[in-house]
Amino acid sequence: MKRLAVFCGSSNGASEAYKEGAILLGKELAKQGITLVYGGASVGIMGTLADTVLESGGQVIGVIPTLLEEREISHRNLTELIVVNSMHERKHKMVDLADGFIALPGGPGTLEEFFEVFTWAQLGLHQKPCGILNINHYYDLIISFFDHMNEQQFLQDKYRSMALVDSNPERLLEKFKAYTSPTVKTYTTGK
Repeated sequence: MKRLAVFCGSSNGASEAYKEGAILLGKELAKQGITLVYGGASVGIMGTLADTVLESGGQVIGVIPTLLEEREISHRNLTELIVVNSMHERKHKMVDLADGFIALPGGPGTLEEFFEVFTWAQLGLHQKPCGILNINHYYDLIISFFDHMNEQQFLQDKYRSMALVDSNPERLLEKFKAYTSPTVKTYTTGK
């Protein structure tokens, strides 16, 4: 695992724990020699994560659309900053660059990015691990909803297990290294 994409907020959130969790993940990525791929901003948890990886001697690739380059204040001290034309292009570029995906606390954009790569994994469009770093119980309700989807038979057991969850960055990365993707979802016509 050489590169991980991390989806997270461009704000710091209500708790200092979110920033502290981003710092722990950043240090662990650098320690393990894993390049960070992220949304390219210098603000919020995004900026904290990138700064930590860089300060810890790691590599960071930012991918930001022109629409957000000024709004999110693109980070100018990255190993590489890739400016793309749209949000769709941003996601595709991040998927192409990364060997796996982690969601840190964030808003609807973070969830949208994570759910898209998680769905793509179910469809077999990639076999990369998808994980949630559940800092300060931020994602407890989402995790419960995954369980609800599973109980209501909208998320099969093998796909429920694809959402790797931990509150500790090192343990989450160990789960990533041990990950094997399940077989691709298929439907039969009965013929």
